[in-house]
Amino acid sequence: MPKHITVKKDEKESDHLGQLCTAMMCVRSEEEMLRFLTDLCTPAEIRALTERWHVAKILNQQELSYRDINEKTGVSTTTIGRVARFLINEPHQGYRTILDRLSRESADGKDKTKNSSTKKRAAS
Repeated sequence: MPKHITVKKDEKESDHLGQLCTAMMCVRSEEEMLRFLTDLCTPAEIRALTERWHVAKILNQQELSYRDINEKTGVSTTTIGRVARFLINEPHQGYRTILDRLSRESADGKDKTKNSSTKKRAAS
């Protein structure tokens, strides 16, 4: 686990967090992840995670004020500010890593779809 992650309090807690990360990386589908999160988290915790991810995607795609994002999503400006801080300033770069990866995968998928359609037309 990277040294700059500060959520651990002691070695035992750090070990438990590492085990949770390993378990999450074992998930093989969106449906499995949903089932795992449902077992692991309360509905309020899932809602909080969902809100943060939604805000991160909005902040990444659009230049909206916190107030505009609040009006659009109902998420508090405090949460929006926290997500923005972690997206832009904090060293962890977890949001950035995943947003960039999803963007690349989406672009690759579009290229594959485009190439597939071109091949089909050429074969016709």
